This record gives sequence, C-alpha cells and structure tokens, in this order.
Amino acid sequence: VQLQASGGGLVQAGGSLRLSCKATGLWFQSNVMGWFRQAPGKERELVASINANGRNAYYQDSVKGRFTISRDNARNTVYLQMSSLKPEDTAVYYCAADKIRQIIYDLHPMRGDAWGQGTQVTVSS
Repeated sequence: VQLQASGGGLVQAGGSLRLSCKATGLWFQSNVMGWFRQAPGKERELVASINANGRNAYYQDSVKGRFTISRDNARNTVYLQMSSLKPEDTAVYYCAADKIRQIIYDLHPMRGDAWGQGTQVTVSS
C-alpha cells in the first residue's frame, strides 16, 4: 500500500491550498480516507475523513466551513481543499486509509491502517 500526498506549500493567511493523495496497492473504494495533521510539539490529529462513496464526511470543529474533503474513486485519489487558511493550520498533513470492516462504520476516529509520507503546509501571518 502506498499513499502519495502532494500539494503542500507556503501560503499567506486567508489563502487556499489543495492537497491530493494518490493511493496504490489497495482497493480504494473499500477504505475510509482521511487527512491528519501534526504541528510541532503537538499530537497528530484527524482533520477530516470521508466515507467510501464520498457522500459523508467528518470535520474537526476548527476546520468546519473552511476545509472540504472529497474523493475520486476512479482516480484512487482523495483531496483536501483548504480555504481561509490560518497560521494555526500550519502542520505536516498526512493522508490515511482505514479498511472498511463492517457495513456500518464511523468516520472518526480513524485507526490509520495505512499512511502517506506527509506534506508540509505553512501559513504565514
């Protein structure tokens, strides 16, 4: 399993970025996909996650209304559109996959069955 994240960078506060994560080596449609982030000195936290068909999503309170997670099952790719970025959004962002094991499942917390390598997002004030 390989999750390749991209799209991070340096942006001014109020700006936007779009992260992408391409998955290979797994049956993409059978996985919940999510984005975590980890800021220096802080624990890794779940930012957003999305169910198998892309119709339901979970968002951490601090990003609701600013971030949008989506997925393209035909391309085995999950996205995180980030808008109105704040300096406190600065972190390394990781994509993750959880294999769906039951018919009814929660979108959070995520186990993190597979992880991407992380992409740095830096928001300047």
